[in-house]
Amino acid sequence: MNKADLLKKMLPGFLPLIVFIVVDEFLGTKAGILFALGFGLIELAFIYFKEKRIEKFVIIDTAFLVVFGGISILLDNDIFFKLKPALIELLFCLLIGISAFSANNIMMKMGQRYMKGVEMNQAMKIQFKRSLKIIFLLFSVHVLLIIYSAYFMSKEAWIFISGGLFYIMFGVYFTAEFIRNKLKNRKYKNEEWLPLVDEEGKVTGKAPRSVCHQNKKLLHPVVHVHFFNESGAVFLQKRPENKRVQPGKWDTAVGGHISDGETLEQGLEKEVQEEIGITKANYQFVKKYVWESDVERELVYLFFAKTEQQIIINKNELADGRFWSVNEINKNMGKGVFTPNFEEEFKKEILSQVRE
Repeated sequence: MNKADLLKKMLPGFLPLIVFIVVDEFLGTKAGILFALGFGLIELAFIYFKEKRIEKFVIIDTAFLVVFGGISILLDNDIFFKLKPALIELLFCLLIGISAFSANNIMMKMGQRYMKGVEMNQAMKIQFKRSLKIIFLLFSVHVLLIIYSAYFMSKEAWIFISGGLFYIMFGVYFTAEFIRNKLKNRKYKNEEWLPLVDEEGKVTGKAPRSVCHQNKKLLHPVVHVHFFNESGAVFLQKRPENKRVQPGKWDTAVGGHISDGETLEQGLEKEVQEEIGITKANYQFVKKYVWESDVERELVYLFFAKTEQQIIINKNELADGRFWSVNEINKNMGKGVFTPNFEEEFKKEILSQVRE
């Protein structure tokens, strides 16, 4: 359930209150309650026949309206009625607060129930949490304003704060979010976008490369290719000193991100040609696994290939590159010569490949 859906969801429940305010102004409190009750029942019937569901928020809001309006009439004190909108919003504050500040995201579960078949990727979930925190703040401020106006301000001021101000506050918020998203999209317009995936490799969304490298929750796919020659030596690349991750260390022959819109095969061939100049090879898929570094979380597709072609390293991408014997690699393991990711692949996959 996004921000607009949340407001749209709440709007039917506030309509009986708006009806009451209008009627009360001309015909009095009793007439306002009766008209609001009738309007709420008509709303319930309309929603039920149109969508085959019972709108619980309309029931709750209308019930509160009648109960607190009745108490106000019996005690000849309208403070109970004036506090009713604040109590309604406090219920939403509780739900939104739990969703925004705990692992139990009630609002997300409600949204998924209403939007069946729509999956939220990790980036969307993070954005949703952020939005809930802001909405919680807005609701909290509005509740305090209602309470203050009920005790210390005129009826006209209370009417405005309880009704119109709510939509003005959220209208300003939605407009600011719209502008912020437009500016953000402009900022990332010329940046490489990467697909976001689950641990099985299913694409769930996309995000700019810099964002993926700032949030370890955003899983994105990469390819790693180990090249062997006929003697069993392994080609390694040396990472440039200006790299953010593991600068100056020796690493997998080819490693790179799959861009948004690319297939695994296209990304593989692009990275191999770009980094070491090989245009054709017989690739053997080994496995896929999740690797988490200090700056990102990757779904690695690991391949092996044999080649006798001349390897031409791209000096714009790599600092150096050469074949290493297995014994030479073994002697330098754990000494900070290689990247941790390469050492892990060497122990688990390369040694068994060479022995075969």
